[in-house]
Amino acid sequence: MNRSRRMAAIAAALAVAALVLSACSPAAEQDGSGGKTTVTFRLWDEKAASAYKASFKKFTEKNPGIDVRVEVVPWEQYWKRLPLDVSSGDMADVYWTNSSNFAQYADSGDIMDAGQAVGADHDEWQKPVVDLYTRKGKLWGVPQLWDSIGLYYNKSLVGAAGVDVRSLAWAPHGGQGDTLLSAARKLTVDAAGRHPGEAGFDASHTKVYGFNAQADMQAVYLPFLAEAGADYQSPSGQFAFASSAGEDAIGYLVDMISKHRVAPPAADTNTSADATRDLFVQGKLALYQSGPYNLKTIAESAKGVDWGLAPLVAGPKGRLSTVHGVAAVGNAKTKHKEATAKVLAWLGTRQGQLPLAEQGVSFPGVVSAQGAFVDYWKAKGVDVSAFVEAARGRTVRPPVGPKVNAGTNAYTPILLDVFSGARPVPEGLKQAQNAGNAGMK
Repeated sequence: MNRSRRMAAIAAALAVAALVLSACSPAAEQDGSGGKTTVTFRLWDEKAASAYKASFKKFTEKNPGIDVRVEVVPWEQYWKRLPLDVSSGDMADVYWTNSSNFAQYADSGDIMDAGQAVGADHDEWQKPVVDLYTRKGKLWGVPQLWDSIGLYYNKSLVGAAGVDVRSLAWAPHGGQGDTLLSAARKLTVDAAGRHPGEAGFDASHTKVYGFNAQADMQAVYLPFLAEAGADYQSPSGQFAFASSAGEDAIGYLVDMISKHRVAPPAADTNTSADATRDLFVQGKLALYQSGPYNLKTIAESAKGVDWGLAPLVAGPKGRLSTVHGVAAVGNAKTKHKEATAKVLAWLGTRQGQLPLAEQGVSFPGVVSAQGAFVDYWKAKGVDVSAFVEAARGRTVRPPVGPKVNAGTNAYTPILLDVFSGARPVPEGLKQAQNAGNAGMK
């Protein structure tokens, strides 16, 4: 073989080797069949996953060169895997996040500047959610879902007790203007039909509870803190709930549990976030303050319970609902930046979010798609306007900050002790606040 033929053979062999190595590389593993690019999308909600699959089917019709693979990681594992997968480079190209967790990844450069990736020319998004994911003048996530807080109520129990659910309000120590405590007493009944305050009432054999006073941040104690005039966080991001107003709010909730006996024991609600929801669908809880994230479960599980929705309970400062939202963020280290940006842009459109609304998953982040969610529940006889009105009014911001998750984890065990009565309210709140702030250092 002459030299020119030998060189040609070597070049051909090297080309084949390069193709083999390329096919085995991590980047090529993300390529779909037929030369398509595969973008991975991770979330924690199985119900939402089916809606996203329908959405991405339409996306691929418009972008035939890109496939989107949906992967579900359950909530219990999601936040444990997230930092590990981000640091190892195994994180999905696009993924869900919440307000407590995104900031650390924005500050470390692990997620894409969503405003730059998507651009300014897009459908209108729910503003409180946009605000949640705006940090240092940049938008880091594309709003996907949002929820506010309302009051689920058992129509039969409320009607029999003569309670007006649309005018419920609380006041510190059950003072002037308080209607919640008297309503909860009427609604709470033991196995013998007696109510709290009546002779012989047996709290250990309560048949129906009045209200879900519990250490539920989003649905219960954040709104109560705000309605008392207390700050949850200071402008600098430090926890600030250990104040006289904070004591009024948390003290009221604790008294409902241990003093007035109109709420389920903290021993049950501290260990199971869904304990009160389970009581409600069983007809054993009359008033359940929560969000639209429980709509599907309640609708599917509350067999034989006639229920409805009303505005959340008001406080001294009026009604203030927590408004939280889930956002989709782009992995800054993705090997498919252009395709990932296209997926993010799609997720910010009405068409991209319509399946979430049409399947009744949650209120979509795109404003023009929200009517489909309202219509879904209207067709099932459920009026969700209480949630819409709550989001339009004065709202409460959920936890934000790069280390707020660590701080929340640090103070929560102490706050649970406060709800169970193991620590007095004033001292317990101070200890919880100090532990939380120390946890964010």
